[in-house]
Amino acid sequence: MPGSILAKSVVVHHELGYTLAVVPSTHRIELGRLQDVMNKRLGLASEDEVVSLFDDCDTGAIPPIGAAYDVPVIVKESLADAADVYFEGGDHRTLVHVSGADFRNLIMGAHQARFSHPAY
Repeated sequence: MPGSILAKSVVVHHELGYTLAVVPSTHRIELGRLQDVMNKRLGLASEDEVVSLFDDCDTGAIPPIGAAYDVPVIVKESLADAADVYFEGGDHRTLVHVSGADFRNLIMGAHQARFSHPAY
């Protein structure tokens, strides 16, 4: 499967809490751009912060479904428009495949924006 439809979740923190930034696995977040989009000063959450928020997930295997953890989501618009999306299901052994329509339902209410660029 192309990395452009494999969702990667990155936790960022700000003065009001946390946000789950979801991008294609082949992308890197542009933190400055994300700060502009969210109009907040951001930083990457530490591993300890991530573990405390997503205590039932393996490190680095956070699903893009912030609503299940009461964490707001911002998603790269290309993923929100994809016909199919894949993501880790909380561990490094489970790969979840959903249709684009189902993915949009799972991230309902998420802000869509451009805040990443291809890593290669």
